Amino acid sequence: MIWLWRLPVIALLTVLTLTGGLAWLIAILFASRRTIGTFLIVFAVAYTALWGVARFAAAEFDRTAIPCIDNGPTRARALNPLFCVMNRTYVSNELADLTDALATHMHDQFPGSRVRVLDGGFPVFNIPLLPHLSHNNGNQLDLTFWYEGGNWRSPIGYWAFEQPRPQNPQLCDETDGFTLRWNMTALQPWMRDLPLDEARTAEAVRWLAANMPDTGKLFIEPHLADRLAVTGEKIRFQGCNAARHDDHIHIQL
Repeated sequence: MIWLWRLPVIALLTVLTLTGGLAWLIAILFASRRTIGTFLIVFAVAYTALWGVARFAAAEFDRTAIPCIDNGPTRARALNPLFCVMNRTYVSNELADLTDALATHMHDQFPGSRVRVLDGGFPVFNIPLLPHLSHNNGNQLDLTFWYEGGNWRSPIGYWAFEQPRPQNPQLCDETDGFTLRWNMTALQPWMRDLPLDEARTAEAVRWLAANMPDTGKLFIEPHLADRLAVTGEKIRFQGCNAARHDDHIHIQL
């Protein structure tokens, strides 16, 4: 019976970080009868070791990690180090090169601009990156919007939605029942009040649409695409049953 409460923790850590569940299991096996401090130390050591193994193994799956440290304006990096710690910033080498090329372009057009990324994928295997419906093979990546003042509205990049304007109405009505289209209403007052930098965000969308492979596509809410005046076959609407895309840009090859 003692395992009943441990299994959900192992499952949750595996879903969120890939390696966390195994690290927790190692801590249970080697330190469950010791102090909480010892247990957490064993977990941290196991997690760090597995994190390093996953980083090394990613190359076998043609994946690389978007870095967490700032390597200059021509390199993309994760917005929050938590994404790196949780093994969620891995993308294919082709997508990593595309993202760095975007960073170079944005710096050329708007000196000092930075490209910040959110969820990519896990380092190995084709495992879904929940709560996303995709992000399972290294060919998908979420990018932040650009805001005036050089900062970001949300500390994790997600859920700071750009609400539709009267002249750019939302296509999706409020739905009943289960849906992944979360409005996160309770979180909105906690988001920074920063205006969207429409010029930089629109430039990034246009550049990506022009430079992605023919099979590539980009998700953004239609009301925001209208507001930014961006169009093209690769610029798509993800539908009303998937997560909103007026808080970030989703690109995939």
